[in-house]
Amino acid sequence: MRALSLLVAGLVLGGCATLGVNRPTVARGGGGVVVGESDDFVVVVPSRTEHPDSLARTYLGDASKGWMIEDFNGGRRVFKAGERVVVPRRPWNVSGVEPTGYQLVPILVYHNLGAQSKGRLVLGADAFAEQMRYLKREGYRVVTLTEFVDWLRLKRQLPRKSVVLTFDDGYQAFRVYAYPVLKKLGFSATLFVYTDYVGAGRNALSWDELKSLAAEGFDVQAHSKTHADLRRASGETDAQYARRMQAELAEPPRLFERQLGRGVQFLAYPYGRVDDAVLARVREHGYAAAFTVRRESNPAFVRPLEINRSQIYSEMTLEQFARNLNLFHQENLR
Repeated sequence: MRALSLLVAGLVLGGCATLGVNRPTVARGGGGVVVGESDDFVVVVPSRTEHPDSLARTYLGDASKGWMIEDFNGGRRVFKAGERVVVPRRPWNVSGVEPTGYQLVPILVYHNLGAQSKGRLVLGADAFAEQMRYLKREGYRVVTLTEFVDWLRLKRQLPRKSVVLTFDDGYQAFRVYAYPVLKKLGFSATLFVYTDYVGAGRNALSWDELKSLAAEGFDVQAHSKTHADLRRASGETDAQYARRMQAELAEPPRLFERQLGRGVQFLAYPYGRVDDAVLARVREHGYAAAFTVRRESNPAFVRPLEINRSQIYSEMTLEQFARNLNLFHQENLR
C-alpha cells in the first residue's frame, strides 16, 4: 500500500494524464490545497495537522471513511501541514490480498459478563471495558457482521484493522455491562441468542429488550432453539435427527420474524460444534453464514458456513487478549 501511495503521488508530480495535476485549489472548509485528482484519487496538501477522519469528512463527505485514508497511507493516523496525502475515492483492494500475504479479520466472542470475573466465561466489567478501550486506542475499527459477510462476497473493502464483536446466548448482562461501553465508544456488536432462553428468567434478555437493542443498531442473530449440540447423537434415527434439526434451525427464523419483525441470516453453532451433516442442514435452511469457535482470524476466502471466532476468557491478560487480533497472514504470493 505504501508503494501504491508513492506511485500515485509520483503521478501527480510527474503530470501523468491519468491523475490530473490541478492548479492548486483550497479545499472547502479550509482543510488544505488540492494539487491533483482523478476519478479514483485526490491528492491534498493539508494547511494544518489533520487526521484521517477529518480529511474523509472534507474530501469524501463521510468521516467514517477515514480508515480508507489511513490504510492507503500506510496506517498513518496523523498528517502534518505541508505534506501530500493521497485520498482514495473508492475501494482499491476488496479481497485484502497483496503480494506479501492477505488480510485477516478477527471475530471475538463473549459470553456472560459480571461485576467481577467468575469462571472462564463470566468476564468482569472492568476487564471488558479495558479491552474495548484498547481497541479504540489502538485504532481498530469495529465492523458489523453484515459488513464482514459482504466482504466475504467481495462486495466491500474492510478497514485493515477490522474486528467484529459477538456475544452468545442472550444474557441480561449484555445490557447492563456491555451496552454502555459499546455505545460510548461507538462500537457495534452481534448477539447470538438461542430462542428457548429468551425471556426465560431474570438473567435472560426478553424479546422486548432484544427489539430495543436492534432498534439502536445492535444485530440479533440465531444460536439455535435449545443450544443443544447440532451433531447427530448416538442412536438417533434419521427421522429423529430430521425432526430435531427442523426445530433447531427452522424455528428461530420464525420466532425472529414474529417477535422482532425480521428473520435471521446468521447462525452461531452451539459450542462451535459442526460436521458435514450439520453443514448440509444449515445450508438447506438458508443460513447465509455460520460461526464456530475455532481460534483463528478469517481471510476473505474462509468458508461462509465455517467462519472462525475467538473466545475471550476471563483469565486473559490484556496482552493475551491482543494476541487474538491477528490482522494479516504473511505469505509470498508473487
